[in-house]
Amino acid sequence: MEQNRLNSFLEPYDAPSWTEGLTGVPSHKVKLSQSDTPLERWNLPGVPDGYEIYIKRDDMTGSVLGGNKVRKLDLLFADAIKQGCTAVITAGALTSNHCRTTAIAARSLGMDAHIMLKTDQDPDSVPCAGNYLLDHMVGAHVYFIPKTSKMHDILPRMNQLVDKIKKETGKKAYIIPPGGSNAVGMFGYVNAFAEMEKQGVCDSFTDVVSAAGTGGTSTGLIVGNYLTGNKLRIHGMIVSLSFNHNNLNKMLQDVGLQKPDGTGVKSEDSINIVHGPIGEGYAVNTPEELEFLADVARQTGIILDPVYSGKAAYHLVKKLNTNPEIFKGKKIVFIHTGGVFGLFDGRMENVLLAGGGSKKVKVWNELTNDAP
Repeated sequence: MEQNRLNSFLEPYDAPSWTEGLTGVPSHKVKLSQSDTPLERWNLPGVPDGYEIYIKRDDMTGSVLGGNKVRKLDLLFADAIKQGCTAVITAGALTSNHCRTTAIAARSLGMDAHIMLKTDQDPDSVPCAGNYLLDHMVGAHVYFIPKTSKMHDILPRMNQLVDKIKKETGKKAYIIPPGGSNAVGMFGYVNAFAEMEKQGVCDSFTDVVSAAGTGGTSTGLIVGNYLTGNKLRIHGMIVSLSFNHNNLNKMLQDVGLQKPDGTGVKSEDSINIVHGPIGEGYAVNTPEELEFLADVARQTGIILDPVYSGKAAYHLVKKLNTNPEIFKGKKIVFIHTGGVFGLFDGRMENVLLAGGGSKKVKVWNELTNDAP
């Protein structure tokens, strides 16, 4: 009965026509994301004269399910259900948008979520805020693992957890890689590229910019750009040390665009990598980056997060002013990958107060002849 209920969420996946010939194209999806997100002109502060910046609003793929990760989960949860799984396991940083989105998506489908969060903090010392608050709100099973954990540390834990869940509950668990970045999940950004193609990006824009971490979003953009014969320059703003060309090339191999000997489509040749955004580390911000987030919100109404989209946008502006030659042209799409809940960890309070935030609040107790 449980499997029948989950099967009812499956819908046929209608892949873009230009993906014909790829291997491993998913057959089904689960409708978690809100697709066809807007493409809007963005008067991003600090951009030099002559450039046109547009923003692909993938922060609008949902509310608590918003951001780039849910596009990948549309395909990954379908794959999990087809394999008869009723629980999912994934991993990420303590502030992970991916883990939060996975946990909420799982509960919305009636599945269990087990998330491994990389941190060296004691659980009692971690404030229940931001994404971590939402992880607990939906009842995710949370495991703290060392902050320095790499995939060779994480995968054995995941496999042990699969066995434990099966033994103790009888449930079959599906492993979702960090960031949802594998050959199944990356089709979420094949879909996003198809949306941008319909929105005229391929005809009249020169560059596409997004934050880059585990590489699934970047790979989907590479695949779309290659298969449609477009000449957009794709830029990945590295915000996480998880980024590795090997991960992207593995996904390209899995869909048949790169041969085992490395010939064919190569990540190194298909995306311009900008390393500056990682700065002093993942989720670590300079005062200038945080002030930039406040300026963007005040001037454009676009809310960026401090971990992913904010760092990427800050360094987009920086590169336009210092190294404009890395861009193919002057009409650029920035993909907003979501992550607004990262703002609710307290780090923005001092920035806003320093900018006169408290002085903009006036107490108006008595009605008089003049407004205060």
